[in-house]
Amino acid sequence: MSILWTREGEISDSGQVRAVERAFRILQAINTRDGAKAAEIAASTGIPRPTVYRLLETMEQLNFIVQDRLSNKWRVALHAKSLSSGFREADWVCQIVIPEMVRFGKRILWPVDLMVLQNDRMEIRESTYYLSPYALDRGMVGTRLPLIDTASGRAYLAFSSDMECRNMIAGLEVLYGAKMPLMTRDGPLDAVLAQCRELGVGFRKQGFRVDTMSISAPILQNGSVVACITIIWLSSALKFDNAIELYRDDLLSMTTRLSEEIARLRMDEALFS
Repeated sequence: MSILWTREGEISDSGQVRAVERAFRILQAINTRDGAKAAEIAASTGIPRPTVYRLLETMEQLNFIVQDRLSNKWRVALHAKSLSSGFREADWVCQIVIPEMVRFGKRILWPVDLMVLQNDRMEIRESTYYLSPYALDRGMVGTRLPLIDTASGRAYLAFSSDMECRNMIAGLEVLYGAKMPLMTRDGPLDAVLAQCRELGVGFRKQGFRVDTMSISAPILQNGSVVACITIIWLSSALKFDNAIELYRDDLLSMTTRLSEEIARLRMDEALFS
């Protein structure tokens, strides 16, 4: 005799617990889409939206997923490593970094971006532009920007290992069909990177947006840059030296703290592998 219960959490005629089966479908949908909103999950899985919301809340309480408070997307969290190998480094970078970005952005009011390397460009992975009364651009998340003309790209190059930096610059020489010194709007790239190391942050005074300036600090793991945090401001409102005085130390403190937190979570991750 088969059993057919229809309410959430009860057993279907195939012997499956329906809530568990739906939870795994939701987790799979989030993982394969590299994050998804509740409405997108409901559409892709065919699970009613109220049920999706209830299961998302339950899985968040169990630390299997985390909500990105900037984009409202749900992402696979660290604890899901114990279920599958689908956990991606970018997921935990986002889940750790974003709360810090939000707090920092609310305090300084200028936009704060999370930047990651994608081939020969820096991609805006997340941004606090929606919190900033001074944001010039909207919908910039996902935009890829020139490596050598952005503060984050320069931070990536300046604070990578010597070998990685040399290899990346060699690739840029091929890409641009030029030899060192590659030129940026702030001067020769090698001179700019030397200034970045001296300042402790990547910077852009000119570059692709002439009405703005920016500084960027790396998040490091085992000597490698995994992401950069960038502050952008209007050059007409704040001189570069004043911005360095106001924000550099706090930015570096934040990225140092994030680097340590990610390292700690990596140790926790090893417990689930």
